[in-house]
Amino acid sequence: MRETEVPVTFQPLGKTVYVLEGTRLMEAAAGAGIVVDQPCGGEGVCGKCRVLLLRGAGEPTATETETFTADELGQGWRLACQATIRDKATVEVPETSLLDMQGKILTESPDQDAALPADDPPVRKQYVELSTPRRGDDAPDLLRLEAAIGPFSPEPDVLRDLPSRLRKNDFRGTAVLADHRLIDFESGNTRTDCFAVAVDIGTTTLAASLLDLNSGRELAVTSRLNPQTRFGDDVLSRIVHVRQGHNRLHELHETIVHAVDEMIGELADQTERVDRRMIYEVTFSGNTTMQQILCDIDCDSLGEVPFVPAMGPGLSLPTAELELNVHPRGRAFVLPVIGGFVGGDTVAGILAPGLADIGTNGEIVLAADGKLLAASTAAGPAFEGARILHGMRGSAGAIEKVVVDRWLRTNVIGDVAPIGLCGSGLIDLAAELLRHGLLASNGRLLEPGQAPQGTVDDLARRLVLHEDRPAFLLADESETGTRKPIVLTQADVRELQLATGAIQAGIRILLKRLGLEPADLDEVLIAGGFGNFIRRGNAQRIGLLPPEIPRRRIRFRGNTSLGGARLVALSRRARETANQLARRTEHVDLSTDVDFHNAFAEAMLFPEV
Repeated sequence: MRETEVPVTFQPLGKTVYVLEGTRLMEAAAGAGIVVDQPCGGEGVCGKCRVLLLRGAGEPTATETETFTADELGQGWRLACQATIRDKATVEVPETSLLDMQGKILTESPDQDAALPADDPPVRKQYVELSTPRRGDDAPDLLRLEAAIGPFSPEPDVLRDLPSRLRKNDFRGTAVLADHRLIDFESGNTRTDCFAVAVDIGTTTLAASLLDLNSGRELAVTSRLNPQTRFGDDVLSRIVHVRQGHNRLHELHETIVHAVDEMIGELADQTERVDRRMIYEVTFSGNTTMQQILCDIDCDSLGEVPFVPAMGPGLSLPTAELELNVHPRGRAFVLPVIGGFVGGDTVAGILAPGLADIGTNGEIVLAADGKLLAASTAAGPAFEGARILHGMRGSAGAIEKVVVDRWLRTNVIGDVAPIGLCGSGLIDLAAELLRHGLLASNGRLLEPGQAPQGTVDDLARRLVLHEDRPAFLLADESETGTRKPIVLTQADVRELQLATGAIQAGIRILLKRLGLEPADLDEVLIAGGFGNFIRRGNAQRIGLLPPEIPRRRIRFRGNTSLGGARLVALSRRARETANQLARRTEHVDLSTDVDFHNAFAEAMLFPEV
């Protein structure tokens, strides 16, 4: 049964999402792309997730009554992890309640943070007023400029024009330095106009952020579907595509570069003061295959054992080589790779930090006893909606939440008629079917008439046959936007088992390497855009996350791939740290681990509760 959903508007973004009545405010914020800080894991004991409900503040919980004064409660202050949505709401999220993705980097040990220095940006601008040459003062132009701004190496194109530029502007202007290379000398004082773009090149989606390099603040953000998906849902499909012809790699390369260039234009258009020529740097984070395709680097070796990447340390190259429409002498930086399919997005996750990424490729990092172990699991695209009969990505019309009490209730993105099921809804549905005994631990869906005694009537009637195979009816043709029923099939469940089994087996293999059990983990950090939308209890119920861990230890970190790309755009030290982390992290190749196949077979079973 699909209920009317409640609109929740978040300020100052002005973004509105629609949620089921009774939804936690923290979950609604995630739906709006807002990552609220919750160091206590949502237990309500830290008080860090303070928000102000300008409209729709319900009765405070006992925890909120202890946290806020009576006056604060009257004003509408609540805790995002405690408050539930009962009616239309407008919420103001103070900056102090947001998860800080730009101010911390991981340094010497996995559990030690250090403040990001503000005095070492890769790109800096300095306005100068130089003395005019005269008799007795005939120092070369470069030495005159160096005396004012410090040592640098000039780009040849800049050096060719520098004498005329200096004299045309009476030896006044703004020097632009990128990693101590003089890439421009601009007329007037343009020091305040210094920008960079950070890009997360995911297998399925792309996200980009426009940054002010003077303040470190994010000015705009945009995202879109990765257009490479038309060549295949996962990286292996794209590697196969590359191997089918000599020009296929360049085809994929041009596809991603064109999309990124369009996104840079979208970011500049969102602000009135940003000229694309004032964007001097673009940083990239993605998995190994995506990064090599971006750089037009042969990825054939990633398609065969032992899956050796071409890239290692972070790569710096001119943006002109990528044909990006930014400053003509801008620079691009691509994050370092750990090994195999564990790429720059994983390094970014350690920087941010966020040590597990749930997506098409499930990258996992274990930090314990001063050691870092990393692995990539072939989770497949089920969580992105692929290979699921009525699966779809998290966009308008996707069932993204399933709840069962007296009947089955669904939440649809955009508050429209449903047209499919996205990853978070798939996890919810499987968890509810397991709880109510309609799905066995071996993954077998019950057939019509087999519902256990006492099953909620609304669930029992939804056991149907689809093409003579057991299925579960989520919405009939009268409820959907396609006028066709939406069902979960037995084949869909098998795809989910493959995805969860791969991730669970990867986690257990890494733990075994260090003699640990899941219960030994102090916390589990979940990264990735999709990871921010899953419900922890349901993820544990299906075995996607270890059931042995108290829920409060599981925390979401948002898009740490983009967060890491932001960090390396803002700090040379972050780049150095990224390279150090990539080299000190031990890459565990699960395909050659003798225990992986047994662990994977065991993990294919849903946990018994």
